[in-house]
Amino acid sequence: MELFGELRELADHSGIDYAGVADLAQAHDAVVEQGGPLVEGFPRCISLGIVLLDTIVDQLPNRSDRAVAVNYRLHAYDIINQRLDLAASLISGYLQQKGYRALPIPAAEHADDVRICASFSHKLGAHLAGLGWIGKSCLLVTPQHGPRVRFASILTDAPLASTGVLMEEQCGNCTECVEICPQQAFSGRPFRDDEPREARYDARRCQSYFNSMRDSGQLPVCGLCLYVCPYGKR
Repeated sequence: MELFGELRELADHSGIDYAGVADLAQAHDAVVEQGGPLVEGFPRCISLGIVLLDTIVDQLPNRSDRAVAVNYRLHAYDIINQRLDLAASLISGYLQQKGYRALPIPAAEHADDVRICASFSHKLGAHLAGLGWIGKSCLLVTPQHGPRVRFASILTDAPLASTGVLMEEQCGNCTECVEICPQQAFSGRPFRDDEPREARYDARRCQSYFNSMRDSGQLPVCGLCLYVCPYGKR
């Protein structure tokens, strides 16, 4: 069995729904600008995704109900992130045993609290791996499940072929994610690889919204842009 098949088998056993490989040369400058020397020496990314439960995501408009917020925070965020991180660690260890370098990027940890971002964009990795496109919400939108998928990434020098071609943006004139955002954090501009994230998304507005929830004793849960996407609702 070729290497990606072996990795795909490990991913399947870990409950991973999406797996793909991206050639990072397509976005080298953007990757290095975000992650610096930590990520610069890795030519490829393995993208891993787990589909969220519709029964939980569909309750997000009722997130002021603490039971709804607790369920989302636990089963659509904390546990999913743990599952992704465990799978990424397992696959990274396997690659190291094979003699390759592998760096798992945590599913949900900020490496830069000023820019409010990780050391590598999971959405960009999944997009480059052909798993979906980056929508107006700056979420990765898959044709099958919309943005109702959480992703983690493994950077590696293993000789893996890219698994797909770049998917064209298919949001069209839809602006539901832009309109539902309580913080008006999205500009509505479609993704362009030559523009910074700030042209489309103000992360500080989201962060301040979550901070205000914490200050008022609420669980910091939103996700309305994820909930409303027509691709996810299908």
